[in-house]
Amino acid sequence: MATAEALYEMYEEARSLVLNMIGCSKVIICAINGVAVGAGCALALLGDITIAAENAKFGDGHSKIGVAAGDHAVMCWPLLCGMAKAKYYLLTGEMIGAPEAERIGLVSKIVPEGAALSEGLRVARRLAAGPQHALRFTKRALNSFMLQSGGASFDLSCSLEMLNFTHPDAKEGVESVKHKRSPKRA
Repeated sequence: MATAEALYEMYEEARSLVLNMIGCSKVIICAINGVAVGAGCALALLGDITIAAENAKFGDGHSKIGVAAGDHAVMCWPLLCGMAKAKYYLLTGEMIGAPEAERIGLVSKIVPEGAALSEGLRVARRLAAGPQHALRFTKRALNSFMLQSGGASFDLSCSLEMLNFTHPDAKEGVESVKHKRSPKRA
């Protein structure tokens, strides 16, 4: 079982990752060519523009391993895809294919398999040639909305996620993933 100090360190790392991406003055473009789960999903969905290959998949498996959905999920999923879809996917841990992710608003755009990076670079070059102050201030205003809408929920979800790591369900969930088996819950 993790110590209180280790849990606090994990909390601070998760919180810093999310807040630093939101607070970064540059536009962040994420290109997803495969599976994005856990921290990879957080990074992908916190991007200002997320471009996914048609074969990409997204998922947040926190609830499957026995911890509350934390880090980015509770803050950004409801804003991106609505509360009903956020609850469905965060509670079930079900994976989402790129076409569905685009349809519900989790990603900005899908492209053919293998083309996400080249499309991301194309968009980056276009934005780099534009007025940086306008891009920076637009991002800042949009992310202010995200923080005001989900900031308190974000702090709560991070705390609850860390608290859940002290529960036996979380230990069993992690072990089941390591050994590629279903968790044995009481």
